[in-house]
Amino acid sequence: MPLVARLSLFYVAIYLVIGVSLPYVATFLRARGLSGAEIGAVLAAPLLLKPFTGSILAVWADGFSLRRSPMILLAIAAAGAYLAMLVAPGFWSLLVCWLLGATLFSTISPLIDVVTLRRARLEGFNYGLPRGSGSSAFIAANLAMGVVLTLVGAEVIVVWITVAALLTAFAAFVLVPPERVHDEGEAPAKRDRWKGLGSLLTDRVFVLAVVTAGLIQGAHGFYYSFSTILWRKQEIPEPMIGVLWGVGVAAEVGFMWFLEPWRRRVGPGRLLAMGAGAAVIRWTAYAFAPPLWALFPLQALHAFTFAASFLASLQLIERLTPPKSASAAQALNSAVSQGFTLGLATLASGPLFDALGVKGYWAMAALGAAGLCGALVLGRSARVKAGA
Repeated sequence: MPLVARLSLFYVAIYLVIGVSLPYVATFLRARGLSGAEIGAVLAAPLLLKPFTGSILAVWADGFSLRRSPMILLAIAAAGAYLAMLVAPGFWSLLVCWLLGATLFSTISPLIDVVTLRRARLEGFNYGLPRGSGSSAFIAANLAMGVVLTLVGAEVIVVWITVAALLTAFAAFVLVPPERVHDEGEAPAKRDRWKGLGSLLTDRVFVLAVVTAGLIQGAHGFYYSFSTILWRKQEIPEPMIGVLWGVGVAAEVGFMWFLEPWRRRVGPGRLLAMGAGAAVIRWTAYAFAPPLWALFPLQALHAFTFAASFLASLQLIERLTPPKSASAAQALNSAVSQGFTLGLATLASGPLFDALGVKGYWAMAALGAAGLCGALVLGRSARVKAGA
């Protein structure tokens, strides 16, 4: 099987988990009797700790001989934590189970991104092809769960993500190439791996790129946590909610698959600014509870608020870091953009939802505006302009 097809199938396995856990785990927690603030706290916990847990797990992963080995272990352990949610008796136990499962499973994505970005550069294929295949699986899983939930209880959400996590472990073993972590042979000592991580944190341009991407991605926090609940309040049917999520991800997939030449011409700096501008427009509009017909074009902006800013950040981080620190750099990027800032936004989203309802989107628009400021400053950096 061609490498790009194998990597595509592995991303599919990953996003069979994410396509259900991201939009629907709040529904499961709501069914277990948690309030909006409690749901926000559960969802935010792994995100807030990700700068620490992600860094620790990245350094741990760099101690293996093959890059796929830690992916297998992480997926199996995450499946166990997800399964425990079915018997967790209350808020604190659910928080611990979700913290463990989401922390372990979310570390797999930056690890496979390192492999895919490197192979795409060496073998000349578009990184967006395998990554976009994962997003296609997100759509399929999302739509399927929207239908399933009309037939059975919310417990099926946890059953699905547990089985899919085990499938991810198997896929890592059979599909991910046996690429070595360190081409020169033995892994460096743990002290040296931590030293490389420290050097990234003192690089001002690197830190600005990570924080800027984090602000733009963090602005999705309220949408990820409460859009499904809010759309239900607007009396939008459950299957149509799945379609709305699917439209957003379809736009993301189209961007990754078909706009690669344009993306390269634009460059990551300007692409990041476009993503931030789209975030301001999208979340401002959502604060007015737009009708169903207006939600479709607004969901299409996910191509920029997520896909454009995500791809721009990956390219910037790869350019700004040495190969020996690639895993740590992408893990830090994921820890901030898909972790800490998103976690803060998610934690704030619970009280915002309880107090303001749909008006909580105003706070997300403000995060997008802050990200736009960071992107404009970053665009003036000589290193970003030079692509070095």
